[in-house]
Amino acid sequence: MAETARPLAYSTLSKIIHWLTAIIVIGIIPGGIAMSELDEGPLQNLLFDLHRSFGVAVFFLALCRVLVRRLYGVPAPYEGLTRFERIASTAAHHTLLALLFVMPLLGWMMMSTYRAEVSVFGLFILPNILPENRAVYDVLAEIHGAGGMLMAAIIIIHAGAGLMHHYVRRDGVLQRMLLWSKP
Repeated sequence: MAETARPLAYSTLSKIIHWLTAIIVIGIIPGGIAMSELDEGPLQNLLFDLHRSFGVAVFFLALCRVLVRRLYGVPAPYEGLTRFERIASTAAHHTLLALLFVMPLLGWMMMSTYRAEVSVFGLFILPNILPENRAVYDVLAEIHGAGGMLMAAIIIIHAGAGLMHHYVRRDGVLQRMLLWSKP
C-alpha cells in the first residue's frame, strides 16, 4: 500500500484548533488551582463552572483536532531536528493529545462521583457517568490534579522549545504552527 503524501504545512484549521486549545488550557490550569484555594462562595462557584465548561470545550477541540489531522494530514517532522528532539517532540505531542482527552474525562468522572452538576456554559448538563462515591472522588481528584501539573510541565517545555527554535536557532520550527505563516 502506497503512503499518502504528507502536506507541506499544517492546515489553517489545525493551527486555529491548536491555538484555541492552547489559550483555553493555559487559562484552565491556573484557574483550576485558584478555584481549589478559594473559600466557598460565588467566585469559587463561577470558577468551578467555567473550569468544567472549558474542560468540555477542550475535549471537543481534541476530537476536532484528531478529525482534522485525519482529513488534512500533518507535515513530516522538521528535518533539522536531532533524533532526540524528534523523539521528545513526538512524545510531548502524543502525551498532550492524550491528556486533552483524559483530563476532561477524569473531571467528568470526578463530578459524577461527587454528584456535582456539570453545566456546560448553561447550554446543557452532562449526565453522571459513575455512581456517587466520595472515596473514588478523592482518588480521581488526586489523579486529575497530578495530570494538570504534568500537562503544565509539558506545555512549558513545549513552548520553551518553540521559542528556542524561533529565537536561538532561527530554524523555522515555530513558523510551522503560526497562523500567519506560509509553507
